[in-house]
Amino acid sequence: MHQVDRRKFMQAVTASSLLMGGTVLRAKESKKRPIRIGQIGVGHAHATKLSVYRSSPDYEVLGLVEPDEQLRQAAKEKDVFQDVPWLTQEQLLNTEGLDAVLVETRVRDLLDIAEACVTAGKHVHLDKPAGESLPQFERILLSAKRQELLVQMGYMYRYNPAIILLREFLSQGWLGEVFEIHTVMSKVVPLQSRKELAEYPGGIMFELGCHVLDLVIGVLGAPQQVLPINQHVAAEEDGLLDNMLAVLKYPDAIASVKSSAVEVEGFARRHFVLCGTEGTFQIQPLDRPSARVAFSKKRGSYNSGYQDITFPKYTRYVADAADMADIIRGEKETDFPVAHDMAVQRTLLQACELPLDR
Repeated sequence: MHQVDRRKFMQAVTASSLLMGGTVLRAKESKKRPIRIGQIGVGHAHATKLSVYRSSPDYEVLGLVEPDEQLRQAAKEKDVFQDVPWLTQEQLLNTEGLDAVLVETRVRDLLDIAEACVTAGKHVHLDKPAGESLPQFERILLSAKRQELLVQMGYMYRYNPAIILLREFLSQGWLGEVFEIHTVMSKVVPLQSRKELAEYPGGIMFELGCHVLDLVIGVLGAPQQVLPINQHVAAEEDGLLDNMLAVLKYPDAIASVKSSAVEVEGFARRHFVLCGTEGTFQIQPLDRPSARVAFSKKRGSYNSGYQDITFPKYTRYVADAADMADIIRGEKETDFPVAHDMAVQRTLLQACELPLDR
């Protein structure tokens, strides 16, 4: 088994601000002014990521917004939201020194709130998926670009250490020409959550499969063609598309993105497999990453044939927050430009058989 050395691995991927043991390896005492942020919404499934920003020396949390009384009262009982001032949206966006906003509303409100924040001249971390209106999403991204603002999408595997290592191998050419990617992103969704997800016609691909679709586009770019196969298979008559597959066609490659809401122990089988002419890289499970890698010949410290690679503990969003801080401070450019985010959203809507023009 090949154990990724913490120090050497960090040196190889410093630009991505990877985390170790749940903590980003940054200067112990940052002398830089903290980035002042607020959060709008607690209705998103990932709204509690605010804890990452509260514990980071890079950030100062100024306030929290939630106009829905029921959601707000429920949030007040959670530790992550304790002692954060509750404000109106207008109050937050007019708070002196506010730099950025985390948009963590229900999915149906994500784009409207993100647009209001960008219009107010604020950087945005926008949770996924990027709504149902591709024209509105493009308008937001282009407005942000004109103002030199960041819109960072909340896809949760971008900074996964196994994905970072995969990108390093690809940049070195060690895996050859990519001809196949296969991904699975599934779980069992309980009844109440199924009812909430059924509000959106995009089904489980829209909610869950988008995370791995983001990774596929990151490697292969926008596909020539998207072939969706979508089903409702559960006994519940809620109309939720809960068994979905998208095949992405490229000139010299094929990718499959599979997502279901009915797979027992689905977390354990979440995976990303990339096959190239010089090697294969398999990550499973994605949430506690380990990799099984095969090379056609010796590459660096890696042997030919199959070998297993283990990684330090991975905690979602810690590296995303660190990268966002670096970008806002002008210390680096984003690794996910407008063209990438637009390709992901366009492909996602096609995979969900949703219109592109509304």
